[in-house]
Amino acid sequence: MSQKKKASLWVTGLALVSLLAGCTGGGGSTNEAGGSATTDGDTPATAAEGFADYSNGFPEKVNLDIPVYERAFEGWNVTDNYYTRWIQKEFGDKYNVSVNFVPITRASEVTDFEQLLASRKAPDIIFHYDMPQALAYYGEEVLQELNHEEIKNYAPTYWANLGETIEQYGTIDEKPTFFFASRPNVDNFTTIIRKDWVEKVGMKLEDLTSLEKYNEMLVKWKEAGLGTTGGSLIQNSFNYNYAFRDWPFDEKYRALYSDLSVADLTTADTERYLRNLNYQFNNGLIDREFYLRSDEPKIKAEFVAGKTGTFGTYLTNNTDVIEATLKNNPDAEFAIMPPYAGVPEGREPQGRAYWPFGFIMGINYESTEMERAAVWMYLEWMSQPDNLFFLQNGVEGENYTLDEQGVAVRDPEFKGESVLAQNNNKDYWALVTETAQYPDPETTLAANKRNWSPPGHEYLADDMIKYYNETEEFRTPDALFTVVLDNVNDYKADLNVLFQELYLKIALAPEDQFDQLYEEAKTQYLNAGYQEILDEKQAAIDADQYK
Repeated sequence: MSQKKKASLWVTGLALVSLLAGCTGGGGSTNEAGGSATTDGDTPATAAEGFADYSNGFPEKVNLDIPVYERAFEGWNVTDNYYTRWIQKEFGDKYNVSVNFVPITRASEVTDFEQLLASRKAPDIIFHYDMPQALAYYGEEVLQELNHEEIKNYAPTYWANLGETIEQYGTIDEKPTFFFASRPNVDNFTTIIRKDWVEKVGMKLEDLTSLEKYNEMLVKWKEAGLGTTGGSLIQNSFNYNYAFRDWPFDEKYRALYSDLSVADLTTADTERYLRNLNYQFNNGLIDREFYLRSDEPKIKAEFVAGKTGTFGTYLTNNTDVIEATLKNNPDAEFAIMPPYAGVPEGREPQGRAYWPFGFIMGINYESTEMERAAVWMYLEWMSQPDNLFFLQNGVEGENYTLDEQGVAVRDPEFKGESVLAQNNNKDYWALVTETAQYPDPETTLAANKRNWSPPGHEYLADDMIKYYNETEEFRTPDALFTVVLDNVNDYKADLNVLFQELYLKIALAPEDQFDQLYEEAKTQYLNAGYQEILDEKQAAIDADQYK
């Protein structure tokens, strides 16, 4: 099987997604068969045979429980704000639905979901961004089998946008299980670097052409008493060694070792990564307490305080990191770190490409038929362009004005009631799409640049886009297994704990102990279950059970 090469970022435009309205939360009280949808929120679609018509509202109150990421944005209440109240008024009240938002801590979302499932308080939608964990939920039998005809009936616009993806990727063991959000080929995660620090040590951004050059600069930062590179504890997402891999890559090798849910500790790629981390630590080039930075606020605090010179983040026009840093150091200058700065000489800037969908979602096994119908109706309602645009941009004349292209131009000074969350409310509308889209690619690009451009630092978005396009060919998606990997589910929790223990022991060790400790760690890790995972994956690869 060949991996599909992704289309270029800026040449494809996706039409705005559209949807309707929803029903009660997981473990709720009703048990009647699901109903019909409307295509614009006002005109009921004809109910297909066998599906109840709820276009005029549910016969009794339905509690729809929707998960939403809690990211600790200062002053933001994820469960009660202008937009949650607007959703209740525009959707919930119309269809006799109580829309309840269930906070899921972004840094520990799997733990949160598992605890909610164990206490039978989980929301109607169980989501994750990565298929291994979604398959884990399936393996735990906490997801319902779906009826595609039911989705089409209640959410025709949503199905028109995502039906092909659902049919291609959403069936596991011949059971329709997952539904998805769309994922346009864009990404605004990047690393900001203190440009003034780079120049203070006599270098330019253009000099950062390799990891070796980057480390050379970090030595100069240390000698000048400026600070270190930022760092954080590796957890939850294990894609740290891509830049240390060979190119071109072997498809089956990547299928075997690439896995966001289980860390690879045993390959030469990881050895190269850890050897560099060990070098940086022993030479004082990285935040000495990087392993204590377990969430974004802790990492950001070091950057804002001027202790570290790099910070990985989603670049948005309302990010507060630049303003906060300037308060501490008015002379600070910022740039996008070139992606080549993390790549050893002779290698390529490899990265993990996204799968062609955003959120992977399933229906809670305890959700009733009316609650399930409400989920589809909610997705249909949210997919309507006007509703989606409002969630993404806010109130015209307050949050934004429209320019001559029809692009929403934000007012960065607006602090009124309808102010958006720091990531532009994405945690609400990400159920249907990962990125705001306009009808044509040119307008979409203009809109994205506005959404990603911090006021006064618009060049950051331009450079981020430039680097993204330059490294396009080196991003490839992980394999997507089409069977449940039982050993992954059985061992991953313990292995992730063990991985943190072992990788830190190696990284923080004296350099002359690296080789011995690494060999011992590999053996311990393989014996703790990783070898069984590799064997199971190899069998699935040999059986062609992956995409």
